[in-house]
Amino acid sequence: MKFLGIVLCGALLAIHAKSAQAVCGYESCHATKSNMVNIHLVPHSHDDVGWLKTVDQYYYGHKNNIQHAGVQYIIDTVISELIKDPARRFIQVETSFFAKWWDEQSETVRAIVKKLVNEGRLQFTNGAWSMNDEAAVNYQSVIDQFTVGLKFLDDTFGVCGRPRVGWQIDPFGHSREQASLYAQMGYDGEFFSRMDHNDKGRRMNDLALEMVWDASESLGDVKLFTGLLYTFYWDTPGFCFDVHCNDDPIIDGDSYDNNVKSRVDGFIAYAAQVAEKFRTNHIMIPMGGDFQYEDAEVNFKNMDKLIKYVNERQASGSKYNIFYSTPGCYLNSVHKSVQSYPNKTLDFFPYGSDTNSFWTGYYTSRPTQKRFEREGNHILQVAKQLSAFAELSSPQQKEDLEYLRQIMGVMQHHDAITGTEKQAVSDDYDRLLYDAIVGGVNTARDALRKLTNLPNGEFESCLQLNISECAFTKDSADNVVVTLYNPLAHTTSQYVRVPVKNEIYQVTDEKGRVVASELVPVPWQVLALEFRNNDTQHELVFKASVNKIASYYINKVDKQQNTTKVLSKKPANAEEHSLKDKAETYDGEETVVQTSLIKLVIDNKTGLLKRVEMNGVSENIDQSYGIYRTYDSGAYVFRQYNQGDFVIQEDGVEFTFYDGALVKEVHQQFNEFISQVIRIYEDKNFVEFEWLVGPIPVEEDFGTEVVTVFSSEISSSGVFYTDSNGREMIRREKDKREDFDPELAKQPTSGNYYPITSRIALQDSNKRIALLNDRAQGGSSMKDGQLELMLHRRLVRDDGYGVGEALNELKYGQPMVARGKVYLILNDADESTSVEREAEKEFHLPLWKFFSQNSGSSSSAAKSVPSFEDFPQSVHLLTLEPFNDDEVLLRVENFKDHIEGNVVSFNIRPIFDYLNGLEIRETTLDGNLPLSDLKRFKFHAEGSGPVATEAEYYTSAHKPLSANETQDASEFAVTLYPMQIRTFIIKIQ
Repeated sequence: MKFLGIVLCGALLAIHAKSAQAVCGYESCHATKSNMVNIHLVPHSHDDVGWLKTVDQYYYGHKNNIQHAGVQYIIDTVISELIKDPARRFIQVETSFFAKWWDEQSETVRAIVKKLVNEGRLQFTNGAWSMNDEAAVNYQSVIDQFTVGLKFLDDTFGVCGRPRVGWQIDPFGHSREQASLYAQMGYDGEFFSRMDHNDKGRRMNDLALEMVWDASESLGDVKLFTGLLYTFYWDTPGFCFDVHCNDDPIIDGDSYDNNVKSRVDGFIAYAAQVAEKFRTNHIMIPMGGDFQYEDAEVNFKNMDKLIKYVNERQASGSKYNIFYSTPGCYLNSVHKSVQSYPNKTLDFFPYGSDTNSFWTGYYTSRPTQKRFEREGNHILQVAKQLSAFAELSSPQQKEDLEYLRQIMGVMQHHDAITGTEKQAVSDDYDRLLYDAIVGGVNTARDALRKLTNLPNGEFESCLQLNISECAFTKDSADNVVVTLYNPLAHTTSQYVRVPVKNEIYQVTDEKGRVVASELVPVPWQVLALEFRNNDTQHELVFKASVNKIASYYINKVDKQQNTTKVLSKKPANAEEHSLKDKAETYDGEETVVQTSLIKLVIDNKTGLLKRVEMNGVSENIDQSYGIYRTYDSGAYVFRQYNQGDFVIQEDGVEFTFYDGALVKEVHQQFNEFISQVIRIYEDKNFVEFEWLVGPIPVEEDFGTEVVTVFSSEISSSGVFYTDSNGREMIRREKDKREDFDPELAKQPTSGNYYPITSRIALQDSNKRIALLNDRAQGGSSMKDGQLELMLHRRLVRDDGYGVGEALNELKYGQPMVARGKVYLILNDADESTSVEREAEKEFHLPLWKFFSQNSGSSSSAAKSVPSFEDFPQSVHLLTLEPFNDDEVLLRVENFKDHIEGNVVSFNIRPIFDYLNGLEIRETTLDGNLPLSDLKRFKFHAEGSGPVATEAEYYTSAHKPLSANETQDASEFAVTLYPMQIRTFIIKIQ
């Protein structure tokens, strides 16, 4: 800590010195000059939470042979330099790194930093645990990781630590939902630095680099000022003063090398270029880049000189005024300038950096990691709810839950969930997330021992159910209790699958009633996985109905109850299945697979799905798999080598049909590395496709990218719909963009790909088809009536955008195998898409399974769990979690949009009473700002009426809920408009 030691004594004196009252926020911004171009110089360091090195390697400065970066030294030296001059400014962005640094500091250093924050010299910007991606993330995880970061800042610094501006400068495209979330958290605006090159060119000419983003079709006040940086987030070209750079320093004095004139001339010339492209007399110039400021003295000493000599020219008539600033101070000045800006209504996907580079590959890259992140979110919601219900309070329980929150924050980073990191870093993310999930599982177990009548239950979780494997049932499933937890608000009925041996079982519920069940064989392709333990070759299937917690009991019995019939067409590897010897071969043209709600027709000649009938609609739907042969795709970019190098398998598919009473399954083998199971369940209105892809073969010079394609006769006219981070849907039109004409001649497919985090759909005037997925993927509609999702990628070279490795994942020494699910819903076009919304919630947060041995002993000490059945059907329990030792955070969401849903009202007094509530207050979305304190910048969009003469603000659109235990239940009424989320903090006894 030698850097701080130099100025420590002076800083301590300054803390206690009597001076003018320090202010933070906008009041701490430097004065500007109305008759000049005000240059807001923004010192910053962009510090990836993992990319080429792991999170810890970046923090500690380890393995600098890979990339020279040490975040702890960056923060050390920045603090040292900020102390020296009250005019200096710096923004800290990644809260995860700062929190790690803060934990290591002495009380003396902490006091210094608090002074810097309270004076606005160190400003936190963005404030989330990491700078999240915007394509592959689900909104729930984004909200959670902002809550974690902002809570740390609030607990540590109070109001002066709260960011006012979003700073998404490195993600590879930008979602509308992200802007919506910023607005709902009370942010005044956001800035980013990547936009399609054609879009940016047009906006430069139209002075449209800054805009008002209308970020929701359902929520009226969700509009956010959004700005694109002029060049990029790196320093002004030629003016990088960091030790990583080679640009000339500013040399003054009587040196022979004095270059003040030429350097100032060059900088002012650049500033003039920038000023021409913006509507006010304020411009923002970032000074920093990846992991810069490790020796901050070099940076600040040169910036001091730049500011000095640029401003000296004002005496000779120069109109340029330069000073240290922050994105928040820049935005404050722009807001005061009272201008009007163009309107933006869709999003900024896909991002094309040039005509051959659409960054759409990362929508799918590392598919197993993307799924693993969803599992992390799933157990996080379960553990948070159970912790609140069971009032868990031990230090270990709180530590485990907080660690899971934080690691899920790390996983949202734009080089984590995106799959754009080096393989060693990906492995480290897996390690971190696995450890965090284990902690979450332990937390849930502790809660269930208090909340159920199994005080000694093991409550083990099986984390490999995706390959039909569970260590708890490996040897025997006799006398096993399956405890199911439902993280949703409403009772749900779902089918449960438990890996078991080929024996006869009976399932009963908590009242001893027999529940229908049956055995289904695990596909031989899954059994053939080299890393799978094959003690269990079947799955026991039964239907469970769960409000919040329910237990089901599995016992071995003697009587044969399984009635599954097996019908095969050219069964591959028939010897792999004991049930195959009962198979009958179908010689007809079609195989009909049918429940009471759905009818599927399989073409016996091709082996492919041919027709779907459900919800009173019949449609010819052909589903198959396709291969893109790609030459220089990479982790970021999907580049089709030749438009003719795309092949869909059209026949030769072997299949076996398992005809059960509860579930019908068609097991298909497409080729040596693609297989799937098509499932329909009794009383369930969706078709499930469980795919298995890998190991993908590659050629020496060509990679392979695998997609599933659904072709129908629906006349979609090039229009399809994709979700935005799992929330609202956005209308897409093939080959079109909202604001500009894209260049698609070189990459017509990649340039039409969009991120699909939960749903993609198309329709005509009669019918609608929707696909729901279990992880983020890239998708498109390249032909009318056709939808495709990219499932897996194996590539042979890097795409040149920084990661420096080919995306060629290995696990267990073999190329990566991935397994996942896609769900199909076919409906009348006039029917509400509510059914898709409801299914999406169940697929995203299904029942979590806990396994215990049935000891026969029980305890009457179990604590009841509240029911949320009083909530309207469109209300989602988005969050319920311990917030502080005496506080619980509650979020409720009307998850239907303005077309699907209505305004709903309900009362939260029952949950308040259950939690022993004393007081309740409403906050912004993140939980850290009282909603009554909301005062957010309002900007004028062109064409929306006359421009105001003074700066305008948004405040809460409704009266914030505030009540205590003595007040009438009517004071706890909550109204939710479509897509509205409301957040409450409940103070408990």
